[in-house]
Amino acid sequence: MEWIIGLALAALLAWAIWTYNRLVMRRNRVATAWSDVDVQLTRRHDLVPNLVKVVRAYAGHEKDTLEEVTRLRSEAVSTDSPARLGQIENDLEQLLSRLLVLKENYPDLKASDNFIQLSEQLVEVEDHLQYARRYYNGAVRDLNTQIAQFPDLIIARAMGFKEAEFYRADAGHRASVSVGALS
Repeated sequence: MEWIIGLALAALLAWAIWTYNRLVMRRNRVATAWSDVDVQLTRRHDLVPNLVKVVRAYAGHEKDTLEEVTRLRSEAVSTDSPARLGQIENDLEQLLSRLLVLKENYPDLKASDNFIQLSEQLVEVEDHLQYARRYYNGAVRDLNTQIAQFPDLIIARAMGFKEAEFYRADAGHRASVSVGALS
């Protein structure tokens, strides 16, 4: 009888260790995925000042748009919340789309090698960012699902695992124009 109790306790301990390790793996996957999103956002944020400078040289009267792009970039760089950052980045994407459309109104801008190169880089970053966002949200979904499922939630709560935030667009931006379609 004692060996049955010992075997049951050993099985329970093995399950707890296995569950804890899976939770750690999923939490680390979320952190890694967020880092990938952050790398792409940093690349985008590094391109924005150069794009603004080039557009300003050709389309100086678009001052409000350029100032708003600069403000949103600053706000995005200082935000840590994935949900809030998603909203800011969607607003920034909308404004960047408007900047790229300006090339139709300014033939000199359209012919600018700097503008062409920055536009191409921005489209590339947007493609990578879209993938990184999807991967991050998938990692968050997997972690949050495991944390919420019984009996894994027992280990998750006991060890202090918390649900992660999804990176999401607000309702007004879900059908936004893709920057890639404008180049």
